[in-house]
Amino acid sequence: MTARKLPDGGILFDDESLDDEEDISPAPESPSQLDIDWNEGSAAENGLRGQDLIAEFVKRLPNGPGVYRMLNEAGDVLYVGKARSLKKRVSNYAQGRVHSNRIARMVRETAHMEFVTTRTETEALLLEANLIKRLRPRFNVLLRDDKSFPYILVTGDHRAPAIVKHRGARARKGDYFGPFASASAVGRTINSLQRAFLLRTCTDSVFETRTRPCLLYQIKRCAGPCTHEISDEAYAQLVSETRDFLSGRSQKVKQTIAAAMNEAAEDLDFERAAVYRDRLAALSHVQSHQGINPASVEEADVFAIHHEGGISCIQVFFFRTGQNWGNRAYFPKADPQLTGAEVLNAFLAQFYDDKPCPRQILLSETVEEMELLAQALSERAGHRVSITVPQRGEKKDVVDHVLGNAREAHGRKLAETASQERLLKGLAETFKLPYVPRRIEIYDNSHIMGTNAVGGMVVAGPEGFVKNQYRKFNIKSTDITPGDDFGMMREVMTRRFSRLLKEEGLPDRSAAPSTEDLADMPFPAWPDVILIDGGQGQMTAVRSILDELGITDHVIAIGVAKGVDRDAGRERFFPPGVAGGFTLPPRDPVLYFIQRMRDEAHRFAIGSHRARRKKEMVKNPLDEIGGIGPSRKRALLKHFGTAKAVSRAAVADLMAVEGISEAMARTIYGHFHESDGS
Repeated sequence: MTARKLPDGGILFDDESLDDEEDISPAPESPSQLDIDWNEGSAAENGLRGQDLIAEFVKRLPNGPGVYRMLNEAGDVLYVGKARSLKKRVSNYAQGRVHSNRIARMVRETAHMEFVTTRTETEALLLEANLIKRLRPRFNVLLRDDKSFPYILVTGDHRAPAIVKHRGARARKGDYFGPFASASAVGRTINSLQRAFLLRTCTDSVFETRTRPCLLYQIKRCAGPCTHEISDEAYAQLVSETRDFLSGRSQKVKQTIAAAMNEAAEDLDFERAAVYRDRLAALSHVQSHQGINPASVEEADVFAIHHEGGISCIQVFFFRTGQNWGNRAYFPKADPQLTGAEVLNAFLAQFYDDKPCPRQILLSETVEEMELLAQALSERAGHRVSITVPQRGEKKDVVDHVLGNAREAHGRKLAETASQERLLKGLAETFKLPYVPRRIEIYDNSHIMGTNAVGGMVVAGPEGFVKNQYRKFNIKSTDITPGDDFGMMREVMTRRFSRLLKEEGLPDRSAAPSTEDLADMPFPAWPDVILIDGGQGQMTAVRSILDELGITDHVIAIGVAKGVDRDAGRERFFPPGVAGGFTLPPRDPVLYFIQRMRDEAHRFAIGSHRARRKKEMVKNPLDEIGGIGPSRKRALLKHFGTAKAVSRAAVADLMAVEGISEAMARTIYGHFHESDGS
């Protein structure tokens, strides 16, 4: 086993311990590695496991800060932790002290360990959060909903800046305001800001092609800069006021507009005064729809946790520029034996791993590493970040309000989880399954006369639909007769399970895991049950595929045929071994459960088909020519008008277009005249 020095002064034990080493530190520009020979080799190679293996590693660990990872025999990361002293922290696992059942299982499964030393405990905390989010170890507290937050962007790369919703990397020039809790919150705010400031929301390409104002101008939602209905100077003033309002200077903006309204009224220009009046009303509408707006909270994120019944709910409220910009509830995956403070402590570092941090964070309860976390977030953000637990005053009222929302969301989650568990147990009893399913896959096809055919797969589990597991299959086979649903389903099943076999191998169905083990197990890759939207014919095709792949004994396939006259409630089910199938009573909860899953699969398949059909409809023949990018495509269309006109043009005519050389002109001509030999 080896260790080498990192460019920042840290040491990386085991030269294969990080898959993406560049995420942690840049590659050294000059060879400055420090190789340390461990003459007896790694503990794992000597056949040690669990406490014995950990004790062997402890002998050689430094007393400095760092991050450790525990891995099982398959190389899967079980746990990522950080320590002020690696030696002291890791030695706790090797001393045989009383651990929780969860920790004891983790230690028993440990077959290897990897370490990274850091200069400070702050660096260790940030690295730990990064690795947990990237590796998702099963024994850590995991932030499950990691969707990025939307922002409002006032663009800065155009003569007439637009106000748009933005999510993702901040690559475009402009001013970003947020985060907002949801896309709908951004949409509502932009809609109101349009009324107040009349900024455009169209794309630059639409803006450039306008020859007269659009409908938004007519209904007073846009100032019409595309056709110069407003001067560039006056529009720039509107943009400046928008930035001021979103930056927290709302009173200044309202005072300016109010003064302009009074001035117009004094000049007896009542039409102009009415415009300013409507803008003031729109600004008031924005602020009135922001919920609670405490005067003492200018820029802060407020976290409150409610921990009960083995489920933790963390409610987050976002306050920016003195306004409430929405809230979101999180349900992190955590050991039920952990306290709410421990879950919140682990959650915070992961939450800010890829998000900008405000200057103030308010919590509902004290967490163990509050000072360390504040220091780490301050270093990352480049400004001072304070983390406090308010005890009195307006801030305490805000935290109590957020905690109340956390309790309510927690109650709803418990009810939904209990209901889902009952439905899954009912499904197992109805179809006489050997165990309660944890993963159900539902398949459906969508096409119009066989064109743009798409197969859709949706996934359901103990917590409802698992949307990040949904998959679509563009039907590729040229041997399938248009409209052949059996052939389409055969292709979908073959592609899905051939890949699953290749990537995951056969599932182990020898014994059902215990309830305790299920709490730490990741969501399974293999389905326990697959539901097919179709009758006996569809099921014959599906089961033949499962037989060919040798997985009939590992997956239970059930057909769901539409009822007489396609009426909901009269569906017929075709499980294996039941000739002719059977129906369920009209009010059976399991029947409603299956209908809901089938309808979701139908919705997803139709949506995927429509997206593919739309893409085909707007496809341009120029897109198929190598070397034709957006600029040349735009130049050709501007010169000739249509792609059809481009296809009829001679080489000399093509060369007359800016940016088209003789070689490129011949390439374009040859694409449309392959048979001419020209």
